[in-house]
Amino acid sequence: MKIWVEASEERLAGNFRVVAEAAGAETEVLAVVKANAYGHGIERCAAMLTRAGARWLGVTCAGEGERVRWALMANASRLGDTWKPEILVMCGFLPEDVETILEQGLTPVVWTAEQVEWLRGYEELRVHVEVDTGMGRQGVRSGAELDLLLAEIEDAGLVLDGVLTHFCSSEAAGSELTQAQQRRFEAAVAQVRERGLKPAWVHAGNSSTVDNPAQERPWLVELAQSVGARAMVRSGLALYGYCLLIEEAGAGCMQPKVRRALRPAMQWKTRVLAVRELAAGETVGYGAAFTAAAAMHVALLPVGYADGLRRELSSSSERPGGWVMVRDRRAAILGRVSMNLTVLDVTGIEGVAAGDEVVLLGDGITAEDHARLAGTIPYEILCGVRER
Repeated sequence: MKIWVEASEERLAGNFRVVAEAAGAETEVLAVVKANAYGHGIERCAAMLTRAGARWLGVTCAGEGERVRWALMANASRLGDTWKPEILVMCGFLPEDVETILEQGLTPVVWTAEQVEWLRGYEELRVHVEVDTGMGRQGVRSGAELDLLLAEIEDAGLVLDGVLTHFCSSEAAGSELTQAQQRRFEAAVAQVRERGLKPAWVHAGNSSTVDNPAQERPWLVELAQSVGARAMVRSGLALYGYCLLIEEAGAGCMQPKVRRALRPAMQWKTRVLAVRELAAGETVGYGAAFTAAAAMHVALLPVGYADGLRRELSSSSERPGGWVMVRDRRAAILGRVSMNLTVLDVTGIEGVAAGDEVVLLGDGITAEDHARLAGTIPYEILCGVRER
């Protein structure tokens, strides 16, 4: 294997415990494994997080849910009584997905009358209703729209198992936007209560919500209890060892507990393909962006932007770029990262040879390092990782 991902079960489990402790005993933690578990491998991470105690897993679509269910079944002997967590299909579905939802025991998120109609006839199927409180993506608005949707859910014989929303600025301390969303969600939950419906779950918030010291976490617990439900948060990024910085944090919000305690769970690796000497004056890569000022020892990696190694990590003679880890030492990227090949400066690193293991992402080089150089966020770096 020239490029592969290693996911640490010890670190995943440790991160899950950190999030669960921060969320509090009265709040369930849904472990988000969508987008191939943020590049870590959905099948293996679903099993690992289930063993760590996750009773809910969140996936993008019914197809991912099916992959997770089959992976858990394959690990049933190691999971014991915990092998069958609930799986929430978070990002919608189409009519052709209904059969998979039913066969695999998935719980769909719904927010349109059309979705409810596709599920009509499957009585006692549990659904979660998403309320749009300000994201402007998916979700039903509170008020008349929500009343109509709840009536159609009842008429279709479906069970309202959960009510949820998603915050658009949970990484901002004391956000007025979040406070406004909370008020809208309160109104929506009140509508559910007035109809006499009793969902089992009320959930909102991501990793940043849990990590934000200014966030009113008791608020969610109290809101859930108002309809006899249990509170739940949906954590993804933190499980894999990262959390966004809390913006505009005051003196009391500078050091969130979660971020400090997390450990990156991924090691993304490759092997040296070849080594060579570069003479002074020779150039490297497309556009001859890098010119050697002196003799150098360089290594070639069989990885590039087609594999998820961002082109923004490229360097030139005037500007340094990214780095990777070779024999526990930093090796700078030389020239432009190309589609499937990247050149490293291994001058001064003794004994580098073809076949040596190289850490592209992990200890010594984090997704935050990549994100800073690429002008993006750790989410995009992790989700862009590809194995082959």
